[in-house]
Amino acid sequence: MIIGYARVSTEEQNLDAQVAALNEAGAERIFDEKISGSIRSRPALDRMLDQLRSGDVVLVSKYDRLARSLPDLLDIVAKIEEAGAGFRSLAEDIDTTTPAGRLVFHVFASIAQFERERIRERTMEGLASARAKGRVGGRPPALSEDQKAEVKRLKAERRAVKDIAAMFKVSPATIKRV
Repeated sequence: MIIGYARVSTEEQNLDAQVAALNEAGAERIFDEKISGSIRSRPALDRMLDQLRSGDVVLVSKYDRLARSLPDLLDIVAKIEEAGAGFRSLAEDIDTTTPAGRLVFHVFASIAQFERERIRERTMEGLASARAKGRVGGRPPALSEDQKAEVKRLKAERRAVKDIAAMFKVSPATIKRV
């Protein structure tokens, strides 16, 4: 069965063009919803994935209707493939039901994975370089060493944590950590 999926991000947007394209491409059933792609739990998408059977094909007008990002797309297509179904995107001409389509999709996925790994490597190199120059990441300490010593002195005098926190304009949790 060819199962269509159509999505727009807001109630004001219209699904008509997507639904028409899916019908024209032979969709026998269409799941549609008006919800942001950034929301991970999308009821119509979840229902569609739950109902997939071996041999079905999930059809979308554009892959960005199914997923917000490439990692998200790869995750959803993996779920489709786990069900024994295929994936087709009309605009990008991706079709995992054919050997050539699977090849294109997996090359696409490999490039994305390579890029994620390169970004991670560059980030780690940058952090190592910064550490070598004496810089450390993260938020600066809320209290200097002198202020921490003063906090300890005030705590020894049995001053209330909330009062000490108010003096230094920090949270009581910061005072407790000292």
